Amino acid sequence: MKSKALGRGLDALFTEVSEAYDNEGTQTDGIAEIAIKDIEPNPYQPRKSFDETSLQELAESIKEDGLIQPVVVIENDIDGYVLIAGERRLRASKLAKFQSIRAIILNADEYNMRKFALIENIQREELNAIELANAYSELLSHQNITQEALATTIHKSRTHITNTLRLLQLSNKTQKALLEKKITAGHAKVLVGLDDKQQQLIVNSIIGQKLSVREVEAMIKSMKSSKQEVVKKTVIKSYDFSSLQNKFLDLGFKSKISNNKFTIEFEDEAQIKNMLKWFN
Repeated sequence: MKSKALGRGLDALFTEVSEAYDNEGTQTDGIAEIAIKDIEPNPYQPRKSFDETSLQELAESIKEDGLIQPVVVIENDIDGYVLIAGERRLRASKLAKFQSIRAIILNADEYNMRKFALIENIQREELNAIELANAYSELLSHQNITQEALATTIHKSRTHITNTLRLLQLSNKTQKALLEKKITAGHAKVLVGLDDKQQQLIVNSIIGQKLSVREVEAMIKSMKSSKQEVVKKTVIKSYDFSSLQNKFLDLGFKSKISNNKFTIEFEDEAQIKNMLKWFN
């Protein structure tokens, strides 16, 4: 089922979170101190991993200086709220043992909840490369737009978007290694196109040997070169000279076969002259 159009356009959507912060006291949006226990996570949050050290540092900052920027929520159908933007701030506030948090209460439907979550993470550049790839893929799918249009909207190059989306071609294990920061996005990009077994071999090598991206590129080049040699040798061994050898034997000529070489042996000059008659 095709998602409903935004009406104002995707570009406008990418400014709504900022507008919510800039216009905290509008008629449609309100700001309040609400209980943290009443806030549910956004089910469309694309970000899956959060650095614990970074969260603890943010928690200490909030303890000392307070929450500078409120989170953004909408009211749910029961008696509480659903988080739209600010999951790091919410998690850090929980770590700081706060019971409540300052929040912008935004009027938004379920459709826009997904978009706000993607927008905030993309704008703040907090997403892992795989999470970002999934976010781009979701925007392209739900908005039915081209990569060029998305690139213009989020002020990224078309090449960046294309290369990021290609990471979704990686095996689940390789994507997990990237999510867990065992390999970098640079490593991951050069693994695209390899089969699952080759990816796992190289990922293990990256982790075990601390390989740089350049070293991985050299390793892949060597693997491909070796594979081409194997294919080449297989082709060479596939030649069947037996019928030709039997034919020359019937004509009185001895021969030898070695790989792709067929060698005729002559006992004397008379045999050579006899052979030449066949080409006259």
